[in-house]
Amino acid sequence: MGDDDYEGRKQPTDSVSGLRGAALRLDMQPSLLAAARQLRHRLPGDEKFGDPLSTAGVAPAAVVARSVSALRPERESVMHELSLAGLQVWQSLSEATGRGRGDRELAILFTDLVGFSSWALDAGDAAALELLRAAGAVVEAAVLAHDGRIVKRMGDGLMATFPDPQAAVEAALSAMVALGQVEVVGYRPRMRAGIHWGRPRKLGGDYLGVDVNVAARVAGAAKADEVLVSDAMLRRLDLDAVQSGKRKRLKAEGTPPDMRVAAVSRP
Repeated sequence: MGDDDYEGRKQPTDSVSGLRGAALRLDMQPSLLAAARQLRHRLPGDEKFGDPLSTAGVAPAAVVARSVSALRPERESVMHELSLAGLQVWQSLSEATGRGRGDRELAILFTDLVGFSSWALDAGDAAALELLRAAGAVVEAAVLAHDGRIVKRMGDGLMATFPDPQAAVEAALSAMVALGQVEVVGYRPRMRAGIHWGRPRKLGGDYLGVDVNVAARVAGAAKADEVLVSDAMLRRLDLDAVQSGKRKRLKAEGTPPDMRVAAVSRP
């Protein structure tokens, strides 16, 4: 093979390699990265869309975004940012047409076990784990039986949402009754629950926003063996089916100053 033939074969390879190198340098250029991120900041939707929290759902944009994020390069990438920018807009448009977060009013339930941490210190890990499993089974069963959706489990409690306010209260009351049958090494757990009606902001598989914070504060104000609801919930309940206590002001940071809550129970 002559020198001319060797050079003819070598040059195309060098050209491809050069183009690949140029594209790589362009994809990493700081000024273009900054421009891509600024574009995402200006576009509608969640500019952080693409992280595990925002893509945990089953919406098409979230599913595609998980695939894109899984291909995240070991370096910062302009193309990666632009790909997520397109998905960010897609997700935003889905939400605007009623297929995303914040488009529905829901009952938001929080539960936890009162005094569990103190008991667990003395009972030990094995007993504590056994209790958490037993309590979780009955509480989650009550939620699912009333068409609730478990959003997340949080140690000795959970967060759930319900499309129907009455169902949320019935689920909490049923869970409390069922929990009365749970006993581990002579200890019977006591649950408290708080429910608020609002329009939480959906982010992936989770819910965030003011209404979620209010629901958590309502739960935090409840006593052992008590289901506490906000006045927004109380207005939507059939008071022939549940009995309500006296309304009182909720004194908790991050809640409206005129917020009222009331305990509910079965007649």
